Amino acid sequence: MRTRILAALGLALLAPLIGEYLLGNLTIRDLAAIPFLAPMYGGGALLIREIARRTGRGWPAILVLGLAYGVLEPGIFDGSLFALSYEGVDYAAARVPVLGFSAFYGLQFVINHAVWSITIPIVLTESLARRHRATPWLGRAGLAVTAVIYVLGGLLIRSFSIDNGQYKTSWTQAAGVLLVAAMLVAVALRLPRPSPARSAGSLPRPWVAPVRSAGWVPRPWVAAVATFVVSGGYFVLPAGWPGVAAVLAIAATAALVVARLARHAGWNGRHRVALATGAVVTYAAAAFSVTAFKHDNDPLAFAGNCVFAVAVLVLCALAAAAAHPTPAPEHLSETP
Repeated sequence: MRTRILAALGLALLAPLIGEYLLGNLTIRDLAAIPFLAPMYGGGALLIREIARRTGRGWPAILVLGLAYGVLEPGIFDGSLFALSYEGVDYAAARVPVLGFSAFYGLQFVINHAVWSITIPIVLTESLARRHRATPWLGRAGLAVTAVIYVLGGLLIRSFSIDNGQYKTSWTQAAGVLLVAAMLVAVALRLPRPSPARSAGSLPRPWVAPVRSAGWVPRPWVAAVATFVVSGGYFVLPAGWPGVAAVLAIAATAALVVARLARHAGWNGRHRVALATGAVVTYAAAAFSVTAFKHDNDPLAFAGNCVFAVAVLVLCALAAAAAHPTPAPEHLSETP
């Protein structure tokens, strides 16, 4: 029980640290803001993780639920999706007037949150959780409390955005966002389970490995380097309609390639950590450009970038060491 609670708390803190601080949106000077960010970021990541594990679904469902989170945060909570500019960034490129948002930045909001704010923190935390990596960490009461905390945390961020005069989401736009998020949740919950097997009176067992085919898989370090290169290319795309096409092409290709490789027998937890590592290195590198743009070349902010980068790389190394090279045996993951 203690290990699962610590894992849940770790995920709740890791989500905002990667989502905001590692990228440089917030600096080391702003660490006091974590209690205000963790309810929305951490609550959302923990809620998604628990829903996926309780329903016996795997990483595709987590990623799609992350897309729903990525729609709700900028669309409902901080309002950046429908703003012409937000925190000094111009969001006019590839704007869709009838909907009131930038197609380019809208896609980036959704993908960035789904991958970096949600999926990667879950990958790293579950890898470190060892015996409980594939079982629920919360009871039903804890799950309900987490949902309430997530909503209240999002509304708190919305209040800050309104007070700063940056919230531009209309009621019609909010309704559209809620509809899209609900559709994504429905899709996630209809995705096939890794194993449909269910013991009598027990929760689904997502740790039971599906039947896999023989086939080539890269070494984990190769997967990490490839992810860094691909995600780095994604981050330097030009804002505009060509950038929109490129974002869609990169996201679709990456999803298809990883989905195909994950069906091969040699794919394991270390590969997932490798993908996460390559992606967080991209965030850590991009942080220096973000800091130069948003924080007036603050020396302490740059030093903080280095601290966050080293910390997350150490965390990735620990996660890689803890990750099983093969699916965990069923008896190591049995729900009490």
